Amino acid sequence: MPTITLTNITKRWKNYFGVDNLSLEIPDNSFITLLGPSGCGKTTILRMIAGLETPTEGRITIGDNVVFDSEKGINVPANKRRVGFLFQNYALWPNMTVYQNIMFGLKNIKEELPVIDVEAKRHTDIIRALQNGKRIKAEVLDCCDKNGKLDNNRAYVKLIDAFELSIFSAKTVFELKIHESDNPEEAANKFKAEYEQKLSAILDAHKAKGEEINKDFEVVKSGNVVREVRKLTDEEMDSRLRQVARIVKIGMFMDRYPAELSGGQQQRVAIARTLAPRPQVLFMDEPLSNLDAKLRLEMRYELQRLHVETGSTFVYVTHDQMEAMTLATQICLVENGVLQQYAPPLEVYRRPENLFVADFVGNPSINFVEARGNQQEDGSISLDILGGVKVKLVTNENVKLSEWFEKRDIDAAKKQELRKELMKGKHYVEKANKDEVFKYHIAKVMEEDSSIQSEPVVSNEDFVLAIRPEAIGITSGEGLHTTIYGAMPTGMESTLKLRFGDYLLTGVIFGNTAYKIGENVSININGDDILLFDRKSGMRVATGHLVLENA
Repeated sequence: MPTITLTNITKRWKNYFGVDNLSLEIPDNSFITLLGPSGCGKTTILRMIAGLETPTEGRITIGDNVVFDSEKGINVPANKRRVGFLFQNYALWPNMTVYQNIMFGLKNIKEELPVIDVEAKRHTDIIRALQNGKRIKAEVLDCCDKNGKLDNNRAYVKLIDAFELSIFSAKTVFELKIHESDNPEEAANKFKAEYEQKLSAILDAHKAKGEEINKDFEVVKSGNVVREVRKLTDEEMDSRLRQVARIVKIGMFMDRYPAELSGGQQQRVAIARTLAPRPQVLFMDEPLSNLDAKLRLEMRYELQRLHVETGSTFVYVTHDQMEAMTLATQICLVENGVLQQYAPPLEVYRRPENLFVADFVGNPSINFVEARGNQQEDGSISLDILGGVKVKLVTNENVKLSEWFEKRDIDAAKKQELRKELMKGKHYVEKANKDEVFKYHIAKVMEEDSSIQSEPVVSNEDFVLAIRPEAIGITSGEGLHTTIYGAMPTGMESTLKLRFGDYLLTGVIFGNTAYKIGENVSININGDDILLFDRKSGMRVATGHLVLENA
């Protein structure tokens, strides 16, 4: 599967930017989730890669092929990009059976393909099945009802799955009536010898023409696979269909109509239909959003397994951060059309690049605490939090705040200069949906009306601490004296709202202890993943652990 590269991709409608100067590389065989709130641009990104949306500017390559380049005027249509698309609604044809729905896309394929010897493949498959006459008899007789009546269609499916056959080969094996023989091994060996002779004759005929057949039954001449522009044969289409049906476990539903299937089964059919043409990349746009919570969880496991078994590259759009965390090899987090962070799930969770990422990823949400302080000679950062509590952040990184602030200001100046240069160009368009520093939320008992608050004057001594709920623990020793303001037990853990003065902190306490509202408890803040953000830019400054200096 190919690597997908997006270079300086922009999509705008007049002065509204859906995607703003996005550069991204999606590695081969990866599972990428495009994550972000509704309207952030993630579906637009997906549609531009697939060819369903035309970028305003930039370049997209899939493998070695440039599929879009605004400067060179290249725009390969969607049907030539060899990508599969799985939509939020399954879009199954209601008047077609499952078999017909999956087969529909295969019948429309016409491209340069290797020449296949279908008869050689079919004979080889039948020979492989005939190596085990006892199993053939057992699989077929397992399809008898309580009255001993044989269900032929069910028997075909059993043979298809047991020996990885096409429907045509399965019917041939069934019609040999090995299941009726008292000695199935002897009967199978007899027919096996006949098919071996037929296969040998086919191979000799190719040899006489200076050809041979490789392991994929492709015709090879002078060391090269013979290719021609053609449609798929019935054998090829059925083999592909049966292969994907085995992967998503829908082999028994081939004669049913979509209305006769559950939501999860319909989803599997839609996945099989998308996989059957063997796309280079599989795009999925919130495919599980129509399912109930239990089925959604089951389908996540199915998608994980599917990714491993197919070896395909998956690009998956979701606004559900739990789906992104559990499925992805890498998360691409987008807000207002701008890439915020592109990293593995645990890195996004533990090392968010900015306040927006820290807030968006994690359930329950992260605690934001405004802090004011400066760096000490030993490198630690002394902070005043929660209306007078003094703490010290011992950083994991060797951070010098003066150098960090200097780099921040230089980067901001460069960005401003670049913007001024761009403004001089005749094609420059001012962005209507402005990018702003994320407005974090400080949880308090009495919420203030933010609309009447004036913008604070922020200096280099102003920070924001971000504390994950699981970092807050209850202690019998020294700590912050808090009152339980709310408690939500779930069995293995409890989510607590803890009041400290006018502030509220969220903590996740593991165990099945019952907590009462109004109960006084002491808490500490543990772990090496306490995050410190610059309040002015919203960017992460450092991570570390907190030392409480007074309560």
